[in-house]
Amino acid sequence: MMCSLCYAELGSALPYAGGEFFHVNRGLGSLPAFIFIWTLTLFIRPASNAARSLTFAEYVTKPFYSGCPVPDLLKKIIAIGILWVLGIINTMSVKMATWVQNIFTVLKMLALCLIVIYGIILLGTDKNSTQNFKNAFDGPVPNAAQIAESFFQGLYAFGGWNFLNYLAEEIKHPSKNIPRTVFTSITAVIVFYLLVNISYLTVLSPREIVSSAAVSVTWADRTIPTVAWIIPVSVAVSIFGSLNGGMFMLGRLNYAGSKEGHLPSIISMLHVQYLTPAPAMIISTILASIFVIPSELLSLTNYFTFCTWLLVGLTTVSLIALRYREPNLHRPYKVFLPIAYVVVAVALFLVIAPIVQNPKIEYFYALLFMLSSLIVYFPFVYFKLRIPYFDRITCFLQIFLEVSPTDLYEDHKDQ
Repeated sequence: MMCSLCYAELGSALPYAGGEFFHVNRGLGSLPAFIFIWTLTLFIRPASNAARSLTFAEYVTKPFYSGCPVPDLLKKIIAIGILWVLGIINTMSVKMATWVQNIFTVLKMLALCLIVIYGIILLGTDKNSTQNFKNAFDGPVPNAAQIAESFFQGLYAFGGWNFLNYLAEEIKHPSKNIPRTVFTSITAVIVFYLLVNISYLTVLSPREIVSSAAVSVTWADRTIPTVAWIIPVSVAVSIFGSLNGGMFMLGRLNYAGSKEGHLPSIISMLHVQYLTPAPAMIISTILASIFVIPSELLSLTNYFTFCTWLLVGLTTVSLIALRYREPNLHRPYKVFLPIAYVVVAVALFLVIAPIVQNPKIEYFYALLFMLSSLIVYFPFVYFKLRIPYFDRITCFLQIFLEVSPTDLYEDHKDQ
């Protein structure tokens, strides 16, 4: 919630496509912004979309493999397939992508309501339903690294709170609607998250919850075995909607980065017929598909969430910098500034604790990947070196993909 409130100030004051990237660029400068977009577009968002697609594949195939694990190859084939289906939808029509998002959000909430209502009924009618709540959190005291890594998993469940800022240019009255949406959506997610987990604990023990690869499926097998398939299908629907939102956002991020000169110009171009950022969507889908091939879900979420919180801290630092550098900037909503300092402190803890107390080579690789952006930034962005024949390649891709620069559409809109 505190992170969302910080982002609400940035989104309402600077409602431009690109969200966090634009805010870091405005508050901290070109180099931090390039490191940000390099890490976000080539690692974090594709890895996040890959994780969601693998989760979707896990749930959609689980009813067919009751009592045994789903083959990894099958899950990865389905995961890549769903990435390309959503990539095509987002390339062909913004309205279609928005329609998919709205429909699947409604279906998601219905599934959550079913789980919550059933849990409330059990608590009211079954005397043994509270047994799993007793000493549910007993166990050895975790160290700082374990706390941080548990936060990675927990905060992943709340993922999406920062998507709204990427769509700020497309939102009506962003100065009012962004803060309102943040307050209502985060509150709703917190309430449903707690109620659903209470429902799980009325049926499953903490050990069973931790050991289950698909908790809602295990819950359904115990409570409604005759129609247990409804739950994994509903969860798959939920993940489908979440993945669609991630694909929609990543296309806009690539688009904004290209317009600022931090990515090749072809990525910012729009399809001449559909008026969608087709090249950005294609690249996003290819990168996410690559991440699916070698990945294991738990490690994937840990490592991209580790980088995510480094960038969240960077974005919040840009908010603090803008408060002092641009005090007269019109801010329809202003977050209580100490909240921003708390967010920066928590982000630092989530990044430093795993490295200091439980160092893993993967965290080193993640940091090395971020720093590798400097090799690209200085020659091609700072010194603006041109690659031979790159303009010809751009022209060929324009014709092949049927895309053109956004200036044409902006001129047309102004007229």
